[in-house]
Amino acid sequence: MGKLIVFNFLTMNGYYKGTNDDISWHRHGKEESEFAAKNLQSDAILVFGRVTYEQMAAYWPTENAIKNQPQVAKGMNNAEKIVFSRKLKKTEWDNTRLIKENVEEEIRKIKKQSGKDLVILGSGSIITQFAEWGLIDVYQFMIDPVALGGGTPAFKGLKSKLDLELTNTKTFKSGTVLVTYKVKMQN
Repeated sequence: MGKLIVFNFLTMNGYYKGTNDDISWHRHGKEESEFAAKNLQSDAILVFGRVTYEQMAAYWPTENAIKNQPQVAKGMNNAEKIVFSRKLKKTEWDNTRLIKENVEEEIRKIKKQSGKDLVILGSGSIITQFAEWGLIDVYQFMIDPVALGGGTPAFKGLKSKLDLELTNTKTFKSGTVLVTYKVKMQN
């Protein structure tokens, strides 16, 4: 059975997006790009909400992305992708499946049947929903050494407590720290 993994960038004060959806604060240098490219080789299914999907689909297939980050672009463009949206009518990015209904049921089915890990990139609103449903197995946060005066917090609107256990850390030369948590099993 596959795992559902969250991979997200965060500021020191817990925002995954700044004001007006700004993510320019993220320090994504060569070392972070190499890490991302290596992770994309895992054959995981990438999972998005509509907003993040539209941002990613507008960038990764472009000549600019392919020129500036060829390995990451290749991985993003070749990966199997799922976007959850009631508003989106169709998808244009290669290898993307649109799911509009029965989201919780569909994720549970995909985790059981595919045998592949699913990785949510960005997509804060679905992270909160999936956390509430108990679907997420692992949280990976790349925490940048920056604090913002405003933005969108990770887990915005979370209604219940989420107990996590630290399983790994990695520090990048930029000062960015990757922390990996698994969900603690409840007694």
